[in-house]
Amino acid sequence: YGKRRANMVVFIGLLLNLWVLFILWLGGVLPPQPEMNAETGLPVMGSDGRVFFEIRMLTFGATTASMIAYITAQFCDVHIFHYLKKMTKGKHLWLRNNGSTLISQLIDSVAVILITHYYAHALPIAAGEPVLEQLIIFILSAYVFKLTAALLDTIPFYIGTKHLTKYLQIDAEEGGSGS
Repeated sequence: YGKRRANMVVFIGLLLNLWVLFILWLGGVLPPQPEMNAETGLPVMGSDGRVFFEIRMLTFGATTASMIAYITAQFCDVHIFHYLKKMTKGKHLWLRNNGSTLISQLIDSVAVILITHYYAHALPIAAGEPVLEQLIIFILSAYVFKLTAALLDTIPFYIGTKHLTKYLQIDAEEGGSGS
């Protein structure tokens, strides 16, 4: 359906992330449910929900980092995919799919790790060891996982595209994904 529809899907993903943040925020402003004693079934006195707020704080930071990285990487992915589609004249779906994904996921991995570390302070950094080396390990670990998933989804992507093109009666020459 083209670049415009792909960008709309990116925005829908962003809105869903904002919804998750809203629910977490709401959970923090509503009166807390007191901790219950398993034996008596009565509230434990002095329960302040400290763990909830620690998890909430880390989630806000990590989700913010994820949303910034997601929107940046997805817009890059859509742009690169359509650029490659134009360059290959609608052919070589494998190149468009993998090329755009491999570049955008590198951007995503770098952005989410660096933002999570520097903004949210939510990564388990070992004290006494060089921070840059640890960040590079986090980035490479995330990227290798994403690279593997992207390469493994090539054949299912081709099969799905073939069936959907036929099912939706899309002319591959005019607006479809090509092969």
